[in-house]
Amino acid sequence: MKHNYIYHFVLIVFLLTWACTNQHQKAAQVIETESSTIEKYRPQYHFTPDSAWMNDPNGMVYYEGEYHLFYQYYPDSTVWGPMHWGHAVSTDLVHWEHLPIALYPDSLGYIFSGSAVVDWNNSSGLGTKENPPLIIFFTYHNPLIVKAGGIDVESQALAYSLDKGRTWIKYEGNPVIPNDGNRDFRDPKVFWNEDIQKWNLLLSANDHVQIYTSDDLINWTKESDFGYDAGTHDGVWECPDLFKLKVEDTDKSRWVLIVNINPGGPNGGSGTQYFIGDFDGKQFTADTKDTKWIDWGHDNYAGVTWSDVPKEDGRRIFLGWMSNWDYAQVVPTESWRSAMTIPRELSLIRKADNYLLKSSPVKEMDMITNKARVVRVADQMIDGEKIIDLHEVNLNQSRLNFSFNIGDSQPSLFGFIFENELGEHIKLTYSSIAKQFWFNRTNSGDVSFSDKFPAISVAPFEINQTVYFEMFIDAASIEVFVNDGELVMTEIFFNSEPYTQLKVYAEGGAIDLTEGAFANVNSIWE
Repeated sequence: MKHNYIYHFVLIVFLLTWACTNQHQKAAQVIETESSTIEKYRPQYHFTPDSAWMNDPNGMVYYEGEYHLFYQYYPDSTVWGPMHWGHAVSTDLVHWEHLPIALYPDSLGYIFSGSAVVDWNNSSGLGTKENPPLIIFFTYHNPLIVKAGGIDVESQALAYSLDKGRTWIKYEGNPVIPNDGNRDFRDPKVFWNEDIQKWNLLLSANDHVQIYTSDDLINWTKESDFGYDAGTHDGVWECPDLFKLKVEDTDKSRWVLIVNINPGGPNGGSGTQYFIGDFDGKQFTADTKDTKWIDWGHDNYAGVTWSDVPKEDGRRIFLGWMSNWDYAQVVPTESWRSAMTIPRELSLIRKADNYLLKSSPVKEMDMITNKARVVRVADQMIDGEKIIDLHEVNLNQSRLNFSFNIGDSQPSLFGFIFENELGEHIKLTYSSIAKQFWFNRTNSGDVSFSDKFPAISVAPFEINQTVYFEMFIDAASIEVFVNDGELVMTEIFFNSEPYTQLKVYAEGGAIDLTEGAFANVNSIWE
């Protein structure tokens, strides 16, 4: 998301930033992360910028053993400003090395969101087949046109790298796709389509998606539009993604289209919707025009997937920005703002005559889970409230797994309470009557910074006899995966002191806690 806040102020900062670009570029050393282990609310196993402002993940691509993560970045403040592309790399999706800023604003504008690919056959001519170029596509956002009241604010451009993404050269012919008359015209997502042997590019254009084709990554032909009559239209469509997934336990594959929207999310503010359908390389046709959501919490936005993950791996790996534009710029962190979700593997299943996109934690999370000290419980009937003995597990930096058997005497309500000695708490509840989950953070701690923050998220879900939960808690966030990711809720909070007590409760009947396993998650910065 790219905010429209105080453009006169932003323009001044933009000009100052542009003037000192060369100075920034000369200071191209790896960023140290000494502060990342001591600040209040700083996550210990989620990606965060070392300092300053971050939002959308960008340009996620795998190349020669490295996962590249670029992101919307403003290095001079902890609020949104002239956008740069920050950069980090990882060999395992969990440990990250901060690299120098990849792209700076220039005379064509700020550097808004986009994607990256490996041009393996050098179809662009910007590298060689022996040394294929990495190519990033991004949106230019011109604040001078904004100030003048123009419409053609945004256009699409590219840059390329011949040294494994360490330095980037902006293409001399930018923009490669000029503005088409839409004020909101951004976030190019590019991928190679094996089915038609061409490149595809998706763009968000106000309240719909545009689809393009190309042979060379430079010259693009618009083929179609999608979305005028599908999904929700309560805000601007952003950050699209399109990919094919095999349906689990079948030989069938379907296409998945992801579209982020702000506002208009399922519980207010930002959200990520998706569609299942067919794609012939030129036009996407959805099975249904109804809205489906990847995450029902408040805090998963602008999520897209990595390109060029090796075929022998075969996964579709997703990452989102763990915040919400309703309050992202005012949350009570000091030297930095925002984190990414943990990486998630997407899969497609058939459930109740519908296709469902599942999100589950990537297997690499096992690498930082302390399996040497797993606390286990089993066969406990819960009727009322029961405190779970976590022993030496630090709830503030933990991974929790629960299996329940609901049985015939299904309780009307059951769930979890995480709390501290001050009485601050977050609460996850399932109602068997309403067939909904509720996540309540109204008494979670500091909620004073925004009247939209103390809220209850609601998510429809039907539980039968058994249900399985996996939860990741990291300082000021929780990610809840139900039944291996059939439902996901991501929420941030700002408690005055860490939560130290976990309760499981049931009302209107008992529930059988058949198994629980709890472990610490190691810091990725140590």
